[in-house]
Parts: sequence; structure tokens; C-alpha cells
Amino acid sequence: MIAIVDYGVGNLYSLVSSLRALELEAEVTRDPEKLRAAERIILPGVGAFGDARKKLDATGLVPVIRAEAKKKPLLGICLGMQLLFERSLEYGEHPGLGLVPGEVGELRADLSGPALKVPHMGWNSLELRRDDPLFRYFRDGEYVYYVHSFYAKHCAASTLASSRYGNVDVTGVVRSGRVYGAQFHPEKSGDAGLRLLKAFGEL
Repeated sequence: MIAIVDYGVGNLYSLVSSLRALELEAEVTRDPEKLRAAERIILPGVGAFGDARKKLDATGLVPVIRAEAKKKPLLGICLGMQLLFERSLEYGEHPGLGLVPGEVGELRADLSGPALKVPHMGWNSLELRRDDPLFRYFRDGEYVYYVHSFYAKHCAASTLASSRYGNVDVTGVVRSGRVYGAQFHPEKSGDAGLRLLKAFGEL
């Protein structure tokens, strides 16, 4: 079973629907015992980092997530990926979960020229930097769907894939131990995203 962490951030319907379409058992929960019993965990998220971290802290699940991340595959999606890092500089400085080395910074601050819009929203090709079981069914250069204004930085050692946006290599997928993160939304990325979720379900 895949446990999807419910901490009041984001609409989880499309994620649950995608997993069930792949015939993967999934449950949205904030029950620590269900997280411990699950074979895999997904940490979703949309919105602002500071607010999301407060809501996650309020559930009391942070120690459980940190402990279970050492034992089983965990996938952070979009803001959920950003929460995996050591800190975020989104509207102040906020601590992350510290599961992946690096930090989250403002995309606009690193873009050259005014022509590119922020948020980085829409389809972009994902260039694979390292081989990994997560890409078992995924082909280099396939398009995935992004919606974000901040991105992971100083994490080259953990980066598995990235997407070029102007002059910036946007960190697309990271891995540290059993912990994975995807900045894009696999559940909104068509067949390519479904194949990535299928591979996660087999890790």
C-alpha cells in the first residue's frame, strides 16, 4: 500500500486516481500507524513552503516521516519535494525536513531576461542525468508538467534529472537514499508521468 500524507495542502484527487488507474493500492492518511505499515509513502504539496511546513508540523507526523524514510521509498511531489530539503528561502527562511542536502530558492532571481514567466508553468522536457530504477519505464527527454516559482538548488550530488528553463537547469528529480523528489506533477504529466509512478510503485 502507498500512503499519501494528508496535511491539508493540495487537492489529492488526481494523484489517487492516477495510482488507482495503475492498480496500485493507495490511501490518503494522517494516521502514523498507516504510514509505518505502508510499503511506500508519497508527500504531496502545493502552495507556500512556510505554510505547508506549519501544517505538516501540526499533524505530528514529521518524526514518523523521517524515520520511515530510512526504511522504505518516499516520493515528494512539487512542494512535497521542496519540503525534503534542508531549508527554503521562500518569503523568509524556513527549515525543511533535511532528508535531501540542498535548499530551495527563488527561480526569478536566477533567470536572465524578462521574457520568461514565473511561475514556470506547463510542459518541459526532462533530461535524465543518472540512471535509476525510477526511470525504468521513462525515456530521456519526455515532457512533464511543472507549476512552481521556487526550485531546489545546491543539490547536484542528488539530482537525477533536470529541465532547462531559460538559463536555469531546474532540478526535476532528486534522490538521497530511499528518498525521491519530483518537482513536476507526475499525476498531471500524462502517460509519461503514469509510467514514473508505476516504477515508484515497484521500488
